[in-house]
Amino acid sequence: MKIINWWNRVLKNQTHLDLRTPSSDQFIFHLKYKRLLIGVLELENGIWRYQYSDEFKEQDRIRPITNFPKLDKTYEAPELWPFFVARIPGLKQPKVQQIIQEEQIDPNNSAQLLKRFGESSINNPFKLVMG
Repeated sequence: MKIINWWNRVLKNQTHLDLRTPSSDQFIFHLKYKRLLIGVLELENGIWRYQYSDEFKEQDRIRPITNFPKLDKTYEAPELWPFFVARIPGLKQPKVQQIIQEEQIDPNNSAQLLKRFGESSINNPFKLVMG
């Protein structure tokens, strides 16, 4: 319960509550740790999909991500999972607002924000790069 309350406060403070999944955009992101491809995050027809790479399934050094515990499952959702939303910085930050305005990014479009800001995160050592 404490984690849920904490996460709700994070989302409220970062104004991520208005994020939406675009229905027409298509994106492919690769989640990596050093040279290891952890998995692929894909957006198509308004649905997010995440699945682990074969390379990740064959290794035993890094454990599966808590939100995605089953290695052989393709996860699907209409909204971006908190694991990835956490990669988007607080939208109230002046520098973030400036970038959004200058680059004409829709501040409610989860895919555009993830593309622009999601490569690195203080929450984990993984990199998220366009595929």
